[in-house]
Amino acid sequence: MRIKVCGMTSAGQVLQLDDMGVEFAGFIFYPKSPRYVYKFMSRPEIKKIKGRGINKVGVFVNAPLEEVLQAVDDCGLYLVQLHGDETPKYCEKIADYVTVVKAFRLREDENILWKVKDYRDIADMFLFDTEGAGYGGTGRKFDWKMLQGLNIGKPFFLSGGIEPGDTDKLKEFVKDPVAKDLFSIDVNSRFEISPGIKDMNKLKDFIAAIKQV
Repeated sequence: MRIKVCGMTSAGQVLQLDDMGVEFAGFIFYPKSPRYVYKFMSRPEIKKIKGRGINKVGVFVNAPLEEVLQAVDDCGLYLVQLHGDETPKYCEKIADYVTVVKAFRLREDENILWKVKDYRDIADMFLFDTEGAGYGGTGRKFDWKMLQGLNIGKPFFLSGGIEPGDTDKLKEFVKDPVAKDLFSIDVNSRFEISPGIKDMNKLKDFIAAIKQV
């Protein structure tokens, strides 16, 4: 199973993740986030990060188109995750330039297939997260049963409060037909010492366990 660790603020920790076999490192380009990457690293520092197998993902929220495309170039991003209220037309313009992951924040009893339908032919991948008061992650899970039995028809990231003790829950989730489209899981705040600083020991144990799923 692929893993994305989001909210990275340290080149050293990204390279440690690369050594552990993590496929994606997320950098948050949303100024209101406590993990806003430019508070910790410069554009050249981000661009310089080159692991053997890890891919840099830029997370944006309702950012101007030019700002996103400039960050892709300046920071050497491989994917862009759009976590706001971006329209299909906006996503299409980004997708002409770089791989796009469109995030959807889910409420209880959400009609997921209806929510994603206008993005199905535009975004390269989806990400499902928990609805909160603002944008970005909440550190809370949504009910994964909402996805069970659905034909998403698009590779997706599973996000929202995934924590060290969730290995067995993930093993159960991948047995459901919807998991044929599960591309990666996405972890963040539940593996932190402080915002943007990961607990590498927790991550190492979790990654070792999840890679067997």
